[in-house]
Amino acid sequence: MNVLAGLRPTYSEHRAQEEEAPVPEAGASVLNARNGSAAAGPPQTGRRRDSRLLSTPAFAAAGKGPLGLYIHIPFCARKCPYCDFNTYARLEPLYEACTQALCRDLGRWAARLDGRTVDTVFLGGGTPTVLSSGQLRRILERVHDRFELAVNVEISSEANPGIEDRGQFALLRSLGVNRLSMGVQSFQAEELDFLGRIHDAEDVLRAYDAATEAGFDNINLDFMFGLPRQSLEAWNNSLDKALDLAPRHLSLYSLIVEPDTPLAHWVETGRTPAPDDDLAAEMYEAAMSRLREAGYEQYEVSNWARGAGFACRHNLLYWRNQEWVGIGPGAHSHLRFPTRLRRESTNGLPFLFGDSSDRVTGSGAPAAAVRWSNVKGVQGYVRRVEADESPVSFHEELPAGVSMGETMMLGLRLVREGVPFARFEAMHGQPMRAAFGPSLDRLHDGGLLESDGERVRLTPKGLLVGNRVFSEFVA
Repeated sequence: MNVLAGLRPTYSEHRAQEEEAPVPEAGASVLNARNGSAAAGPPQTGRRRDSRLLSTPAFAAAGKGPLGLYIHIPFCARKCPYCDFNTYARLEPLYEACTQALCRDLGRWAARLDGRTVDTVFLGGGTPTVLSSGQLRRILERVHDRFELAVNVEISSEANPGIEDRGQFALLRSLGVNRLSMGVQSFQAEELDFLGRIHDAEDVLRAYDAATEAGFDNINLDFMFGLPRQSLEAWNNSLDKALDLAPRHLSLYSLIVEPDTPLAHWVETGRTPAPDDDLAAEMYEAAMSRLREAGYEQYEVSNWARGAGFACRHNLLYWRNQEWVGIGPGAHSHLRFPTRLRRESTNGLPFLFGDSSDRVTGSGAPAAAVRWSNVKGVQGYVRRVEADESPVSFHEELPAGVSMGETMMLGLRLVREGVPFARFEAMHGQPMRAAFGPSLDRLHDGGLLESDGERVRLTPKGLLVGNRVFSEFVA
C-alpha cells in the first residue's frame, strides 16, 4: 500500500551550493514528502537552456485565470537530513545579495505581467524568516508596490517554530501576510532529533501562541509520519497535541527517502531502517479518522482544513494545474498561452524567451502550457539578475498529452473536487473521455475512481493507492 505525499514548486535536490545545478531527469517523482505549501515540479519532457531576458509582450497573451506568485527563499538555519529541496544552510553572507536580486526580479515580473491580478503569494523555502526584518520588509513591500494584488489576496509564509518570535510574526502580519505554515513535523523529542529539527515541542507551543497574538487566524501545521522506528502510539500522541491547538489547517506527509540525502545514506548503510509502508498506511488511515471526528475536511490527499475558506488557495493552483510565476533560485513557473507559440527563426520555445521579432500565431489549438525553471545556485541566480539576464535554466512547451495527464494526476489529489469534466475540456480543448477513456474505465471497474456526472475523483480505496491511479495518466 502506498501513501501519497505533497508537492512543491521547486525541484528538489540535496547538494552543495553551486552555480547551476542540472535539471532532474525526465520522470522524476512529483510526489514529495514535504510541502508546507506546494509542489516539486512534474516530470519534464525536455530541456532547453536560454539566458536571454524574457520578453514583456508575451505575457500580455497569457491566460486571465487565477495567478499565483511563488517567492523562493533558499536559506535554512540547518539542512535537515531528509530534505532534498533547493535550500542551503550557512550562507548568511549571501542573504543581502539574494534579497536585492529577488526585489529586482519581482520588479521585472510585475512589468511583464502588466497589471494582471495576482490572487495568491507564497513565501517558501527554506525558511523565509531566517532573513532579517528589513530584508523581509523590502521583499513584501516590493510585492505590494509593484503587483496588482486581488482584494482578497492570500499571502502565505513558511515559518520555523524554532526561530520565530512575536516581533517577527507581528512584522509579517503588518506586511499583509495572512497565512502561516509552520514546519512542526512532530511533538516527539526523539523524532525531532532524528529529523534534524532545531525546535522542541515547547518551541511549537510558544511560536503558535506568538502567531495568534500577532493576529494570525489562518495557521497551517506540517507533520510527518512513517518515520523509521515511529510507533502508531507516538503518531497518535502528536496528532492529539496538534488537535489541542485546533489550527485551521493541517498538512500530513509521509516520509520519503529521497536519493542523495543523508537519510538515504543512513538507510543504505543500515544506520537506520527503511520506513515501513504498511505502518505508514495505518498511520494515514488513523489520521483521516481522527481529523474527520475533530471537524476537519480532507480536501486534498495530504491536507485538511477546519472551516470554510481555509483550504490553501495557492496550493489549489498547483493541484488544478493552473498558473503561477516562481521567483528565486530554482523556482518553477507554469503559464498557459491562448495559442500555441511559434518562432519565425528557430524551433526553440517560441516567443516566450525570444526578442521583439518573435510573435504568437493563432493556430486554433487550445492553450499551450509552458513551464520553466531558474538556475538553482544562489550566486548564479544573483549574477544573472544583476546583469539583466534571464535566470532561467530550462524551459519547455508541454505536449498536449503531457499537460492533460498532469491535469489528471494533480487534480485527482483533490479528494472531493477531483477533476471536473467541464474544466478539463475548457483547459485542453477536448473531453476527458476522448483523451483517457480506457484508463477511466479500468480505474472505475477496479473501484479506484468514481464520478457524479460532473467530475471524476478517487474513491476511498483509490485514495490509499493514489500512485497506482496517477500512473495511468503520466507516461
